[in-house]
Amino acid sequence: MMSTASLLDRAETQSLTTATTRLRTMMAAVRVSFTWFGVQKSLTPQQKAQAAESFDAEGQFLSATKKLIDTKHPAFRAVTAIRGKIDQFWKGQSLPFPEPGVRLIKQDQLEPFARQIDDLRVELTDAVAELDRHFDELKRAARQRLGSLYNSDDYPATLEGLFEVAYDFPSVEPPGYLVALSPQLYEQEQARVSSRFEEAVRLAEEVFLGEFGRLVAHLSERLSGSNDDGTTKVFRDSAITNLTEFFQRFQQLNVRSNAQLDALVSEAQQIVRGVGPQQLRDSGSLRQRVTSDLTRVQSALDDLLVDRPRRRIVRGAVPREES
Repeated sequence: MMSTASLLDRAETQSLTTATTRLRTMMAAVRVSFTWFGVQKSLTPQQKAQAAESFDAEGQFLSATKKLIDTKHPAFRAVTAIRGKIDQFWKGQSLPFPEPGVRLIKQDQLEPFARQIDDLRVELTDAVAELDRHFDELKRAARQRLGSLYNSDDYPATLEGLFEVAYDFPSVEPPGYLVALSPQLYEQEQARVSSRFEEAVRLAEEVFLGEFGRLVAHLSERLSGSNDDGTTKVFRDSAITNLTEFFQRFQQLNVRSNAQLDALVSEAQQIVRGVGPQQLRDSGSLRQRVTSDLTRVQSALDDLLVDRPRRRIVRGAVPREES
């Protein structure tokens, strides 16, 4: 007979296997990369030596850079804001994968994803064109601010083409030709890829647990108690809307690898369903009830986080039957 612990461990392992298979079946790899003009440049050895003299230091032990353009200029901020939108959209639609620059997206979302990135790429191109129209102005300002450190050779003729975004869908599965070429190598690659997807499941759990925990803790803190002067704590609408957006993303991307997490997310969703920010501000009893219920969820989340190290050990082992 198997002990209760062994049965639970086997259930953990089976859950991971099922989630890993689901991830490999439903998801595709997507990579987003940026080409970005560097706005800082290291000083030359001569310039560092000159700067070091004022501190009675040696230039080789001094690290110094100069800022080529004013990054607070509205036109530059507009460009970086679009990069932020692209990055946020990419990560909001995907799950982490243990390969630099690669994430996993649902296969049925590939075309909508590509269309949205293409639209944002057009926005980026327009913003860069606007920045380029201010480029001479930015260089004149840099000449004044940098003084003798200014060097016209540091600047390209135009900024167009120097701020770009690209995406592709790399294969993360073993190449099919290995089956005939070397079955043994193919099996090794299958094991390696399977291990990576198991890690991807773990990373997804960590991301969801961490974000969910922060959102619940923040809302609970804002709703509970009062300020030092006795007034009710103020909370922004985003404390509720961010949690609602998390529920939507969790439902879309969850690979159902952790039944406890699924249950807690469902419970929290029930607690705040139909509850608006203004209702919480106007009703003390509603505020108290939601706070109490969320505190219970937060406590269970804390227990789940504490239990994660054991879950990782269990998932790395195959439970044996006990006589």
